[in-house]
Amino acid sequence: MPAVSDAVWSAQGTTPDAIEAALRGMLAERHAENGGFVPARALNMIAFVDRQWSGEIANRLRGVGRYHASRLVVLSYEPGRERLDALATISSDGDPRPGELSLLREMVVVEIGERHLDDLYSLADPLVVSDLPTLLWSPHGHRQVLRKLLGLAQAVLVDSVQEPVWREAIERARFLSEHVYVVDLAWLRSTPWRERIATTFNPPEMRRELGSISQLSIRHHPDSTVAAMLLVGWLASRLHWEVGPLLATREGVLTGRAGAHRQDIVVHLEGTPDLQVPGLAGLELQTASGRLLRLDRGPGGLHAYRTDARGGEGREWTILGASRGEAGILGEGIRQALLRDPTYAPALAAAARMSP
Repeated sequence: MPAVSDAVWSAQGTTPDAIEAALRGMLAERHAENGGFVPARALNMIAFVDRQWSGEIANRLRGVGRYHASRLVVLSYEPGRERLDALATISSDGDPRPGELSLLREMVVVEIGERHLDDLYSLADPLVVSDLPTLLWSPHGHRQVLRKLLGLAQAVLVDSVQEPVWREAIERARFLSEHVYVVDLAWLRSTPWRERIATTFNPPEMRRELGSISQLSIRHHPDSTVAAMLLVGWLASRLHWEVGPLLATREGVLTGRAGAHRQDIVVHLEGTPDLQVPGLAGLELQTASGRLLRLDRGPGGLHAYRTDARGGEGREWTILGASRGEAGILGEGIRQALLRDPTYAPALAAAARMSP
């Protein structure tokens, strides 16, 4: 059943304390009407957005389904604005029956201007639920603003493929990871690819082949170099490869070698102009014994091809549902704020060492 708006409050020329009091009042009113209404208490999310693009961000957040934050605070920024206005909404999935519970989700949109930026921390602090983890998201950049709010957050949501310069995206993610847990949508887009590689080499007879990987080629969206770098970084950190700066050609191709215990690995990363969505387009991994694993993005999921020996007969199949779409990626990013992936930071560090 779609969410139903249960209570709405708005005010012009308001204050953070007045907004927080209004939220408490609406929650109390809903619980008094029906004791089955209880506030969801799992995650705060602060989204700092440009007002002109706030509709697009709202649509993206509506698409995350059950992974929405318990309390969402949207700081909608318009440079010339002088007055602080706010709109608060409390929603549920319907009226609970006797003996049932219905979770209440809270959203606050605060219209702010440049004059409010100096007090941004004190503005946002009363609006988050104490003792809950807070996820911070600034989809339109605003790095200085992001730093001002870091003290409120335990996790930050970024999308490294949106950075104009992918090398700077890696450095930005490394800076943030020194202060909070980083959830990178560029990393999450490669999850099906990493899962398939791990599954291929999971059988005991295949694990020894991990030490004989000889070539790794990745095709990616031209703006998703960082996603390819993170995938190589994941393999390098998990398999203890020694990595150094890759060589960048004029065409944007990255090539180089990684050092393993038995042999070097040839690495080749190349943009694919015809890919219409962010992320990876294809991957080919070869071992010294002649085994080959190839993955390609295709309709319905990943198309896989594998041979077990040099010149041997290959096997093809499709991994259905491997792509979750951008709404699914964002929803997973919000969910990951409550989890901890120990493999991202080492992959990010390896990617930084490979940057030309």
